[in-house]
Amino acid sequence: MSTDDERPDLPAVPRTRAELRAAREAEAAAAAADSPSPSVSDAGAAEPTAESPDEGGGAERAGTSPATDTPVVSPAARGAGGERPTRSTFVPPDAESTTSFAAHSTTDYAPPAPVQPKAEKKPKAEKKPKPAKAAKPAKAARPEKPAKPEKPAKPEKSDTPSDRRFLLALGAVLGILVLVGAGLGVVSLTQGPRITEVQVDPTEAIETSGSRVILTANQSLAAIDESQVTVDPAVPFTLDAAGRGIGIRFTVPLDDDTEYTVKVADAVGAGGGPSATLSTSFSTPASHIFLLRRDPDGNDQIFRTDLSGEKAQPVFAADKINDFRATSSQLVVSVEEDEGSKLLVMDRDGTDQRELELPGVGYVGAIQVSDRGGLVGYSYSDKELSDTEGRASVLVTQSLSGDDEPVVTEVGGKEANIFVWQFVPDSSAVLFIDFDGALSLVDRSTDAGVQSLGLATTIQGISRGTYTAIVERLDGTVVELNLADGSEVPLEASTPDYGTAITITPYPGGTLRHVVSRDENGLPVGQAVIRVNDEGAATPLVEVDSTDSILQACASPSGQYAAVVIAPELADNPYDQMLLPLPENLETHLLDLRSGDEIVALTGFDASWCQTAPQF
Repeated sequence: MSTDDERPDLPAVPRTRAELRAAREAEAAAAAADSPSPSVSDAGAAEPTAESPDEGGGAERAGTSPATDTPVVSPAARGAGGERPTRSTFVPPDAESTTSFAAHSTTDYAPPAPVQPKAEKKPKAEKKPKPAKAAKPAKAARPEKPAKPEKPAKPEKSDTPSDRRFLLALGAVLGILVLVGAGLGVVSLTQGPRITEVQVDPTEAIETSGSRVILTANQSLAAIDESQVTVDPAVPFTLDAAGRGIGIRFTVPLDDDTEYTVKVADAVGAGGGPSATLSTSFSTPASHIFLLRRDPDGNDQIFRTDLSGEKAQPVFAADKINDFRATSSQLVVSVEEDEGSKLLVMDRDGTDQRELELPGVGYVGAIQVSDRGGLVGYSYSDKELSDTEGRASVLVTQSLSGDDEPVVTEVGGKEANIFVWQFVPDSSAVLFIDFDGALSLVDRSTDAGVQSLGLATTIQGISRGTYTAIVERLDGTVVELNLADGSEVPLEASTPDYGTAITITPYPGGTLRHVVSRDENGLPVGQAVIRVNDEGAATPLVEVDSTDSILQACASPSGQYAAVVIAPELADNPYDQMLLPLPENLETHLLDLRSGDEIVALTGFDASWCQTAPQF
């Protein structure tokens, strides 16, 4: 009987299969102790049962001796902190490997020594048994729910060969882009600046002065000087360059049907690096011209034609067309009616016609336009006019859009009667001479008021792009007047000298001078238009005898061509009955000013190149 008081207490209720088996074996051992003891031979012959397939080792591992209820401390229990029992009996070395039970009294019984495990395998320490969970009460069976339709399975993402090929291709493209970008960066650093964009309107460039070509570089540029810029064919210009942009403004219109090349030499990036020449070219279109043809037996017509005269097309017709002017996008037409004049504005093809408001019921003449200022000006007289009532020959200006009311020009707070006037090209300013001979300048775009410029008898013309007028003073001298500062210089005579000109029309590069030749008695024997360049060299352009008359000479916007209006056989050429009376038969001769050759003669007058209508 063991006296070990330190062994652990047995659990009140077996919890694992090992504990249940140990409990059954303990009960069996207790029953055997009460019954007659079997012989030693019988005990030694006992075979292991299914409950103890490992020759009694299961009982020992369960912690209870097969012969008694005294628990045996297993290696696992001792590893957990238990101590070895104080009483134990070991089997002699020559004893059999199986456990034998002898009939002894309970007082001198000693449990046999535990059988050592085989050397081949080392027994694993058993895990500490977990408490058994109480069985849950069974739930009543629920009625089965109808099966839900299965959702289509989402395709699983997989790293297929096509996915791998796509990723490889994407990586290759990105790599190529990076290499190309790096290569372009290297090229830009080694080749200097380049042009990335060019802005130019060739059609506008041949119609008006002040058109521009804008070059945009691929990087900000160092300061550009005008000496670095060349234009071929040569044309005057101004330069405005900043950042990546280079703006070249042509101060005069360009020639038609011509290729222009603009170069900027030694352009350098703002951060330094190699220099480069920036170059671009553009071509201007062929010119067209508008002419007015009066028909005493039908409607008058304004037609548009090329310089060959073979593609003439009518754009507007009316019973009585007194005068017209053309801008780069519009036509302004004065039409005579019984109750007075009507002023119409339309597109260049005759569409989108609209009527402008007049200061009253009256007559309109001497129409001019300011393309840059978007204005139309004219001389106006009331229909009801007497010595004490009505306005006569007042200068009126208003917007081509018709958004404002007509403005009558005043001098000293009074409406001025105007003898002759002209718009200053490329501006909103008006130069005029009143009936008192006072020469004045007024700019509609400012509030500076009227600027007095002395006395004069007539205005011959105003140069494009120079702000210089050619006027005749009261003493008969002809001067070039700077409208910006009021300074003036005499107009140089031509070489050879063809005498005093009746009219002088400036153009870029020279002037057209209308002269009359007379006999020793002072009678006219012929007329001519003389081309005089800026150096004063004169060349006859058109000559007529005393039977014909030259009514007007004007140049194309760039000075490339000239239009000369001639009234042939003047003695047999009756005048019409219009507000601006002119011979019924008029011809416009187009000439090349550079060569002096005549291009074509067209029926009509009032060429759109001219600033004013012809006067006889």
